[in-house]
Amino acid sequence: MASFYGIGVGPGDSELLTVKAINTIKKLDILYVPQAHKGGKSVAEKIATPYLPATLTIKKRHFPMVKNWDTKVESWRKIADEIKNDVQEGKNVGFLTLGDPSVYSTFSYIADMLVRDIDVQTIAGISSFSQIAASLSIPLMLDEESLEVVPATADEEKLTKVVDLNDNVVIMKIATNFKKVYQILQARDLLDKTIIVENASMTNQKVQRLSEYTSEDHLPYFSTALLKKKEA
Repeated sequence: MASFYGIGVGPGDSELLTVKAINTIKKLDILYVPQAHKGGKSVAEKIATPYLPATLTIKKRHFPMVKNWDTKVESWRKIADEIKNDVQEGKNVGFLTLGDPSVYSTFSYIADMLVRDIDVQTIAGISSFSQIAASLSIPLMLDEESLEVVPATADEEKLTKVVDLNDNVVIMKIATNFKKVYQILQARDLLDKTIIVENASMTNQKVQRLSEYTSEDHLPYFSTALLKKKEA
């Protein structure tokens, strides 16, 4: 039976794909990837490139990065319908997603549109914050410590509560609301306890304390913050 697979390719280093992800890619007939700007390869496609069979059909589709929910849903629905047709024709179809498909991934929305009509399977990937902790050789949490993952796009009240109530905090998409996050952490004297990792596991990875930035700095899109209050 043909299936639709959401495949996590990890945060950036091609060597971080799991064996299961690689084996799944090898049995695909069709692969859907985001359409990159200027006609090049998307980040997810670049990561997976060493493992893509020469016979694989790659379909590049536009996923609008806009705030209008209806616009995004309309786009997802069209792509979901195309994927359904491919699978119902007996094709194994894949969808690449950065990091893990269960963490802030468009795949989850498309899968929800399809799960009642075709077989949908999710192939886990290494999340950016797991790789960040590993690369720095520091634990995300120990003993009874708490960990919360939150997007920087959350409102100020929620961001504040997350920071105040948890021992460890991962702040995703920090580049989209950097100044506000900076101010919240600065007011609590937590800048030096926050690590910023730009382009995790990529060749241009950069690691700095938040205290080394100013609130007016502009970060790359693939930037993540890790706050550890109990760090020595």
